[in-house]
Amino acid sequence: MALVPVALLSMTLAGCSVTVADPEYTAPPPLPSLEQLKQAPLTDPAGFAAGEDVLAFVTADRNVVCALTSARGPHLNLPYETNSFSDSDNQKLATVPVAHCELAVYPAPAPADIGDDCSGTGLGYLGGAALLTPSRAGYGECRSGVTQMEAEYGPMGTRNGPISKLPVLPEGGNLERNGLRCSAYRSGVACGNVSGGVGFFISRDHYELISASGKNVQTAPAEASKTP
Repeated sequence: MALVPVALLSMTLAGCSVTVADPEYTAPPPLPSLEQLKQAPLTDPAGFAAGEDVLAFVTADRNVVCALTSARGPHLNLPYETNSFSDSDNQKLATVPVAHCELAVYPAPAPADIGDDCSGTGLGYLGGAALLTPSRAGYGECRSGVTQMEAEYGPMGTRNGPISKLPVLPEGGNLERNGLRCSAYRSGVACGNVSGGVGFFISRDHYELISASGKNVQTAPAEASKTP
């Protein structure tokens, strides 16, 4: 039987149409993260506006929330968390476009990806958050307690709050703001600066950090709770 590039075959018998699975069809593998961001059609951003010059969304399984937004130093303009982005003391800092995502269930950071010893703060470097700037992607952060996403949709989550009101970006959806893109696919989210060759992919059981010099892949299983 000749190979056909479709998953289903349709046959017409005595005026009836019968659809059967093609046993010889193999679905193509998912695109690499940056190729997904490059090739997927852009989604109309109008339905994802979450404040002035901010786009935000959740995935259909409510495991990832992301914002294409801005940062001033370490201060992020997030529509779903209290922050000091607009404080007068931070106005003098340069404003940089970023993509920020949080997960409800997530893997721990690989030792090589722990970017801060949290010295003197009493905090731990925990997974569950990813940040992309035009030149760098990182996973994990210094914090105590849970992220807002984990508080709402983690194992002990409330299932209500600011994230519950955000729109869903469907599988294959692709949003862009100020040169950065985020796409929901492979049961997770990829965000990247396609022209700069940097980005990340995050999901409940693994993450990838992509840089112009190569890729670091973490595949540790997710744990049920990350509360210290």
